[in-house]
Amino acid sequence: MPFAALLGIDFLEATPAAVTARLAWQPSLCTGGEVLHGGALMALADSTGAACAVINLPEGAAGTATIESKTNFFRAVRGGHVDAVSVPLHVGRATIVVETDLHDASGKRVAKVIQTQAVLTAA
Repeated sequence: MPFAALLGIDFLEATPAAVTARLAWQPSLCTGGEVLHGGALMALADSTGAACAVINLPEGAAGTATIESKTNFFRAVRGGHVDAVSVPLHVGRATIVVETDLHDASGKRVAKVIQTQAVLTAA
């Protein structure tokens, strides 16, 4: 996943039950006040969720695409890293729904994301 690599996202574990990834705080990903940008957090969640969806694709599927994403932010990240854990809530033939929790280095919840991935078929 080239965009995830560009951001510095490290995938730590990937199974059909859960995908775990980490994004280190870095100045280039911040807004004012050295706060990690919400878009960087959303990209972490989307990348981790997409990996979870891909691992759970039904046989014969060609890939996935995010068609809906809902994010709730709870706290700012000013250092350390953010861990993402994505788990499938629904694995169907047409859509896969994934829930991703983001926690900071001290284990405090940063955000919760629920996304729907369309299951793509070969043309």
